[in-house]
This record gives sequence, C-alpha cells and structure tokens, in this order.
Amino acid sequence: MKSFTRFFVAGVHPHGMKSLSAETPIERCPAPKRVYIALSQGVGKPSHPVVEVGDTVKMGRLIAKADGPVSANLFASVSGKVAEIAPYTDTAGNQSRHIVIDNDGLDTAEKPFTPLLNPQPEEIVKRVSDAGIVGMGGAGFPTHVKLTPKKRIDVYIVNAAECEPYITCDYRLLTEYAEQVVEGAFLLAAAVGVTKVCFGIEADKLRAIEALKRYKAEKNLHNLTVVPLKTRYPQGAEKQLIYAVTRRRVPSGGLPMDCGAIVGNTHTALSAYYAVREGKPLYERVMTVSGKGIRKPSNLWVRNGTRYGDIAEACGGELNNTAKILNGGPMMGASQISRDIAVTKTTGSLLFLTKDEFVVATSSPCINCGKCGRACPMRLMPMYIDSFALAGDYSGSKKYGALECIECGCCSYICPANRYLVQSVKLAKKKIKELGL
Repeated sequence: MKSFTRFFVAGVHPHGMKSLSAETPIERCPAPKRVYIALSQGVGKPSHPVVEVGDTVKMGRLIAKADGPVSANLFASVSGKVAEIAPYTDTAGNQSRHIVIDNDGLDTAEKPFTPLLNPQPEEIVKRVSDAGIVGMGGAGFPTHVKLTPKKRIDVYIVNAAECEPYITCDYRLLTEYAEQVVEGAFLLAAAVGVTKVCFGIEADKLRAIEALKRYKAEKNLHNLTVVPLKTRYPQGAEKQLIYAVTRRRVPSGGLPMDCGAIVGNTHTALSAYYAVREGKPLYERVMTVSGKGIRKPSNLWVRNGTRYGDIAEACGGELNNTAKILNGGPMMGASQISRDIAVTKTTGSLLFLTKDEFVVATSSPCINCGKCGRACPMRLMPMYIDSFALAGDYSGSKKYGALECIECGCCSYICPANRYLVQSVKLAKKKIKELGL
C-alpha cells in the first residue's frame, strides 16, 4: 500500500516484542496500601505541597501545586491519610521529595472540576493546566505550555506511532478508547484554534487504525486524518513524525510550532478528554508491563505513586530470571535500581527483562564502518561526536551536532563495536552547557 511508505530517513528496525502484551485488554492494577507521589514528575520545577502530614485526603484532591509555568499540579491517587513528605529514590535514581499517602481502601473520590460542555479555547488551556496534564509519552512537559504557542499553528498531530519495542499501551488505548482519545485530541486542537487533527500511527497497528477509521466514519469527521506510517524506529520522535505526516521539516534548533505543528501523545489526549468532559484530574494512567521476566505481561490502569513491586505482584509476580528492570522502552528507557521506586505520570512502560533480552558487551575501538551515521535519523555523525567527547574536545562534539541529537539510541543499537555513543553525546551536551560553548 502506498500509505505504508510514509516514513522518515534512516533509523533502525529492532525486534518488536509487542506480541507479549499487544492483545491483552486493559485491566485495573489494584490500588496499593501506600502510594509514593514524587513532587518532580517531568521537566521544570517540582510541585509545591499543599497538604501536611496527618491530613486526610480524597482521591482526586490537589496535594501539590505547580511552582511556576513549567510545572504541574499533582493529585491524590487514593483516599487516605498523608503519612510523610520525605525524600525517596525516584525514577532517575536520585533522592527527591515524595508525598506518601496511606490508602484507606475506600477510594472516596472528589472531582475538583465541573465538566465543560462547550468550552472556549482559553477554558481548555486553563482546565489542562489545572488538571496537571503533561506530555505522557516523553519528558513530561506541561501540556498547557504547548497550547500557548507564539506562532500560528494549522495542524495538531497525535503521536500514536509507539515505535519502541515491547510498549503497547497506546495501541490498547486506541483500540479500546478511540472515541475518547479522538475527542480529547480535538479539544487540544481547539485550544490553539486548529480544526485539523492527524494521527500518525505505525501501519502494523491494524486494530487501532480500524478503530480510528470506524469512529471517523461514524461521526463523519472530515478534518480527522489517520496516517499509517512505516514500522521503523524512531518513527515516534517528534521531528521524524512531523516529517512523515506532513513532509515539513522542523528547522535546526527550532520547535514544531516553527513549521505550524503541535504534537501530542495519545494518552495526553485521553487525559484532556477526562479533564474537560468529566472534570477528572490526572492521577492515573495506562501503562504496559512486559518482558520475559514477568509472569503475566499486561496493560494496566495504574495509580500515580504505585511502586514497581506492587505492579509486578498485580501481574502474577516476577520470574526467577529477571535480570534488569527498565522504566520506558529498551531503546531510550532507564535501568532502575530498586523495586521500591514509584511510577509517575510519564511512566508508559515497565519492563522486566531476562539476560537473553539485552546485550552486555565490552566496547571496542571504532572500526570506521559508518553504520551509526547511516542509521542516525538526524543525519549526524555519532562516531565523531563520540571521538571528540572522549578526547575532551566538546567544541568538536558541538561542531558535529551533539546538541541536535535526540538520544534515540539508533547509533548504539547498530554499532558492531558496542560503543557507548549515546552516553558520549549526553556527556558532550552536559559539558557544552557547563562550559558555555
């Protein structure tokens, strides 16, 4: 099919491993006895607590307010009593403050917002901000900031590519909640004065594509476009997705708004629907739990602040051969040091991997094969960025585009010498910033 040829340049095609959970319907993870809600759940400043130890809270109550424009509100994911506001290990492996709530098991809820039936753009932006909605497929950038662009936008793109191996939560959301996701996407588009919504989705996600097209036909949505994309990683990277869907290029150092587009995640659209139409703030999300180290790979509604160990228990427990736990996918995810770490708004997947699911190899000298350069979706030369970084010449790394790197991991994946190319890029970026180069 011609539509299947819509893709960006370069990239890789790792083993998908999505069959472990792709056809598993979404279930509810039992609420844990305690939740540990991190005050820092994305880019920007940590939220500021508005509750104290000993306070009784209902599910959905505001417990921490955004501290500045690039921050987000936090809400109680269970009802019960605030037990602590103290440092615990977060998903980055750092000690950061968490609000700890003892669950009373009653799920007594409150909806702090009134549903909006015919909202104006500014009302949608305010509701998204008040409800604590962030980008739920990446760094957790507050969505209300995206909805106030300084340039004219003419298309809203929903990133439904889900190109990382193992992860299937967006696929399940589109298969089971297509109506709510589409309506949420149109609400976000309306907030920036846009009437056209495009879904960029990899072509192998047939049931999700069928669900979207079926809803489009039922509602006669002429301004909804479903764009099947070639199955290739990193098809879901923002710049690559925009090019594949619209053939527009985001300029070097620029943002999607510089080419008239805004990109949002599938789950972000669903959360916007619940916030606007039902008055529900963001305190739970759907995530994939997968890997050969977990007994029952699943897609689950999980409360914010649920610890990994509780999630594993809900999936039948770990098998004895679990060797690594990843927050995120195998290409860009981060290894986790403890099962006591709690999920956040941006935790789209938790992988329990066995030794045969990842490679631990000794790095050897670069053989100048050029595979990393051919695989790089940003058309960079990772081998040179790496070489200059290891030599301490960070201006050289900058010259070869270190700051343009999206850290997708294609270069490290394809490298026959097993060089730690992404780590070199991250080091170069850090040093370039520190040295003011």
